[in-house]
Amino acid sequence: MNPCADARAVAATVSGAGVGNAGLRPPMVPRQASFFPPPVPNPFVQQTQLGVARRIQIFFLGIILLPIRALLVALILLLAWPLAAISTACYPEKLTHPITGWKRKITLPVLKFLGHVMFFSMGFVVTVKGKIATPLEAPIFIVAPHSTFFDGIACVAAGLPSIVSRNENVQAPLIGRILRALQPVLVSRVDPDSRKNTINEIIRRATSGGEWPQILVFPEGTCTNRSCLITFKPGAFIPGVPVQPILLRYPNKLDTVTWTWQGYTFVQLCVLTWCQPFTRVEVEFMPVQVPSDEERSDPVLFASRIRSLMAEALKIPVTDHTYEDCRLMISAGQLTLPMEAGLVEFTKISRKLKLDWDGIRKHLDEYAAIASSSKGGRIGIEEFAEYLKLPVSDVLRQLFALFDRNHDGSIDFREYVIGLAVLCNPANTEEIIQVAFKLFDVDEDGFITEEEFSTILQASLGVPDLDVSGLFKEIAQGDSVSYEEFKSFALKHPEYAKIFTTYLDLQTCHVFSLPKEIQATPSVASNKVSPESHEESTSDKKED
Repeated sequence: MNPCADARAVAATVSGAGVGNAGLRPPMVPRQASFFPPPVPNPFVQQTQLGVARRIQIFFLGIILLPIRALLVALILLLAWPLAAISTACYPEKLTHPITGWKRKITLPVLKFLGHVMFFSMGFVVTVKGKIATPLEAPIFIVAPHSTFFDGIACVAAGLPSIVSRNENVQAPLIGRILRALQPVLVSRVDPDSRKNTINEIIRRATSGGEWPQILVFPEGTCTNRSCLITFKPGAFIPGVPVQPILLRYPNKLDTVTWTWQGYTFVQLCVLTWCQPFTRVEVEFMPVQVPSDEERSDPVLFASRIRSLMAEALKIPVTDHTYEDCRLMISAGQLTLPMEAGLVEFTKISRKLKLDWDGIRKHLDEYAAIASSSKGGRIGIEEFAEYLKLPVSDVLRQLFALFDRNHDGSIDFREYVIGLAVLCNPANTEEIIQVAFKLFDVDEDGFITEEEFSTILQASLGVPDLDVSGLFKEIAQGDSVSYEEFKSFALKHPEYAKIFTTYLDLQTCHVFSLPKEIQATPSVASNKVSPESHEESTSDKKED
């Protein structure tokens, strides 16, 4: 779409600009249309509602079941610890070769049995579907959706394969020794090369030809409410070996297992689950998936296909949320915004808009400054106008409508980030800033006075009685604004760039709509509304 077409669409919304409906907005370009909101707004929240009858039932069952089950779990862990200690004796925490010999052959079957007994004692009724692949058929298990710490059932059902775990976990008393018996791939938080070393270790084990146990991975990297499958991290797919997807389902009327960022705590979920007569869980082993040649060279493509396959089997959608969205949720809460305000589908936004974590986190601070006074943590047209220190005009409504992608009359954080990147930042170039400064600098003395600033903004916004003193004082260090002050303000507030470019496009189209002999008249350039080139301006000033 050319600038004139854009400008005409904007002009249709400006008072006195010609024929058109006031609510008309420019059609989305393909890049804009690709940012549809996710089918599941927040997969990191779970609110289980307990009625009075349910609470009474939990209370009376808990009196009997809770102490019995807690005692059984503690007893099983105490029985498993010496077996794990025997299995891992004389082996370092970080293994360089697999545990083999009589220790492994004796302890592994007993640990498997104790694992089944432990989950049975907690009230889990496990249904296993499908056939478990051998280490040669599929060196890696892919488990999803990951929604609770009870998902360890998949590890027991798969025959206690290795898992990826943090260093701190294997150092915990009792549980740490049992975890070491699984021969985990350890991740260190303090080692800057930990991610690379972890991937290399996964590759080494997955390509060992069955020498090491299979590796079980939760590729989502965080817990969700099972309403969708979020982005799969590519680590488990980098080796380019066949994988076996494992589906987890909890088909219960009352959900007492989901452990998300907003919801019940670890202890509360244990108590609620152990107070149930039983908790159903289904573990389905899907057919082994062999990567194509293209997927071996592109682990993200391989991960995407496996995720789509699993989502189709589960009959749930996929989204581009990641663990980074959880971090943004926490940050939003710290800024007194609703936690879900921080959700942006980090994977999609960062990839398409070339934004990193720090950039999006900075935008969240800016958004919070605007939305802090609004209800629900969303920006309305009034807050938008107050932030820009401009009145609510047709041009401002048009800019607001470009941000408001779902037409609900408000801007959420996701729309704000997309709007800045797609609409404002591309327009906020050095050239546009120079042109805008020249537009305001009517007398070409290198400074913008408040009168010059007010005159152009009144014309561009179509508000003849506009008071811009507040905005001018925010830009100016004194009685006038230099180019460096103007540039610094423009770079910090790219929202204004779209207003400047819209006005310039309207003026340009007006000039080109005139007869050619009028277009060629020098007076068009000298009225300082249709800007001259920067080079011409420099030479004129030198002559003066």
